[in-house]
Amino acid sequence: MNKRFLLGITGSIAAYKSAFIVRELIKGGSEVRVIMTQAAKEFVTPLTLGTLSKNPVLSDLVKDEEKGEWNNHVELGLWADFFLIAPASANTIAKMAHGEADNLLLTTYLSAKCPVFFAPAMDLDMHAHHANQQNIEALESRGNIHIPSESGELASGLEGKGRMMEPEGIVKFIENHLLAKSPLKGKKVLITSGPTEEPIDPVRYIGNRSTGKMGAALAERAIELGAQVTVVSGPVSLKYPRAAQVNHVTTAEQMFAAAEDEFENTDIAIFAAAVADYKPKHIAKEKMKKENDSLTIDLEPTRDILASLGPKKKPNQLVVGFALETENEMEHARAKLHKKNCDLIVLNSLKNQGAGFAVDTNKVTFVSHNKTLDFELKQKSEVATDIFNFLLKEYL
Repeated sequence: MNKRFLLGITGSIAAYKSAFIVRELIKGGSEVRVIMTQAAKEFVTPLTLGTLSKNPVLSDLVKDEEKGEWNNHVELGLWADFFLIAPASANTIAKMAHGEADNLLLTTYLSAKCPVFFAPAMDLDMHAHHANQQNIEALESRGNIHIPSESGELASGLEGKGRMMEPEGIVKFIENHLLAKSPLKGKKVLITSGPTEEPIDPVRYIGNRSTGKMGAALAERAIELGAQVTVVSGPVSLKYPRAAQVNHVTTAEQMFAAAEDEFENTDIAIFAAAVADYKPKHIAKEKMKKENDSLTIDLEPTRDILASLGPKKKPNQLVVGFALETENEMEHARAKLHKKNCDLIVLNSLKNQGAGFAVDTNKVTFVSHNKTLDFELKQKSEVATDIFNFLLKEYL
């Protein structure tokens, strides 16, 4: 999910499962910070959770009394994209429902601006008690998201409802909850990303400085919006979102073949890759030796992937192209928009500081058939959001 999670852990035997929740969230690309009540420490150690989360575990309002240092619950509440309380004991649920704030977990809960998920864990009769059910209903009525307990064997030896949902189920529940409200649910998105490498000999190649960061940001945002995402990526060192299907390729011809296979069944195709424009006519079978003061390599054009696939788009398909220019930017962008049958061109220039390859930011201009929009320098993740917001507003 690649989100920031606060994981609140309360005093329940199910607290041992919280270690597996941390692991599942981190495997999905999220950052996790853990807040424990004092009672939770009786069931699982802060050392375990700190090691898994790679962040210090927090439990006290006061960090260092002598130095006057404290754990800022307001900042924690603002930092998180989601607050997950699992396990949520009957005691903590009651305090949440009645606005009590006698520990760091509760003060952070009352300060949180993000969605809050809570997964109850308690014995059969406690779970079924009218007071507990009223507290759960009160939290739900305020917009807190209840992850229902499951039936099974409980710590007391009884069988029944009250068992906290298993860690994999909790993470899946959150993912499904987000997808259910996603405007791109059921849509297929194809993204080309990264550079291509055109071999000169077994050692050398023609390439560029693209890192795939923009493609990864687009994939992440599309997944957040509920889309089924396929990335066709040239050689990069970064990792794409776990939920994306990634086809790794090297050359422009391989990227074209992989993109063509996906294109017909794609709803939105975004061509963000920096494809080499030329390739050697002849690839040396052995490493070329340095024998002369100069070397001439005959080049020929690579296949223009966007020009090949754009004109083949179906009436309901959306095609987005990227244009990286250094001169006559708007003229070239508009020409590409029409020639390659795009719905949108995302124009950026290497003249803008902080834009282009190998950086986390970009400054872009949207060029469509009926409008032009200029944006300030932004994080590439924000640019990806702007692109999908534009498509949703204008076309979907």
